[in-house]
Amino acid sequence: MVGSSIWRHLENKGYSNLIGRSSKQLDLKDQEKVFRFFKEEKPDYVFIAAAKVGGILANKTFKADFIFNNIQIQNNIIHCSHVFNIKKLLFLGSSCIYPRNCPQPMKEKYLLTGGLEKTNESYAIAKISGIKMCESYNFQYGTNFISIMPTNLYGPNDNFDLKTSHVLPALIRKIFIGKCLEESNINLIKKDLNKNSIDGLNGSESKNKILEILKKNGFSFKIMSSGRKIDSNSVEISLWGTGEPFREFLHVDDLAKACVFAMKKINYSYFEEEDISHLNVGSSEEIKIKDLSSMIKKIIGFKGKIIFDTSSDDGAPRKLLDTSKLNGIGWKSQISLKTGIKSTFLYYKSFLNNKISNI
Repeated sequence: MVGSSIWRHLENKGYSNLIGRSSKQLDLKDQEKVFRFFKEEKPDYVFIAAAKVGGILANKTFKADFIFNNIQIQNNIIHCSHVFNIKKLLFLGSSCIYPRNCPQPMKEKYLLTGGLEKTNESYAIAKISGIKMCESYNFQYGTNFISIMPTNLYGPNDNFDLKTSHVLPALIRKIFIGKCLEESNINLIKKDLNKNSIDGLNGSESKNKILEILKKNGFSFKIMSSGRKIDSNSVEISLWGTGEPFREFLHVDDLAKACVFAMKKINYSYFEEEDISHLNVGSSEEIKIKDLSSMIKKIIGFKGKIIFDTSSDDGAPRKLLDTSKLNGIGWKSQISLKTGIKSTFLYYKSFLNNKISNI
């Protein structure tokens, strides 16, 4: 998602000498392959957009994958960027680097001032390692490696898998499926499952099998006495957690602009002067998960009930970034949350109808 957005923004700005590889083309965990890539391509500027990411469930389930894959990727790229003397590198982290009970809004100086949120500790430690690796190479070798920490991202090419995605794309997909159930639109649900299977099930399965799997994944509904349609007034969706935590969201296209802005305008000398190791990037606005689900429900047109599973983890209670430093240099987010959700939902519907494909 992030890499493709940065790529689009660079092209829109007139840059044509772009070098990139998908995860299928280049395994960034493989040191030898990454070294060979740098040796052959000789890039001047590097954006590290590659990472293994996911929501609370994915972070809790795949702790080893999150810490190993992310550290391996960033170690290989950062070290090769030093070996081949690139002009500047931009490392992308995450707002989860801050302590669980961090003062709000979270300033850059609050890094490493308290314990991390346990549900995403492995990912956070990997990202903190990346920040400190950039800082250490700058100190020892005089490199120009900068780090920025975005808040929760969403937008085109997001991951909509219900088990591994972040909260906003998961809400869009889940509420969209709820809308399809209200309308007894099984064919559209089948399209959805063909793009993103649930528990290994795709759209080729029978209607009864599909409804059975949905009931196991937070959807509740009743079949009308005729046995053909779903009672539109019976559809309910169960969501993870209490809905009480606050979260900040940033459209990925806003982040892409921030990345290009930082690459052009900010050098590591700025970080030394400010005595910080990174810069925050966010929208400076937060919303309760409960209110976010209501906003998405209204945009999609779902009329059923949303119930919160209070037995599930909430994660950190608040995660609002202080973006005053980057704002003071001249960057500010432009895409409102409502506008961004509407465009992301339109993207998802177009994706289901094969009008666009993931990049």
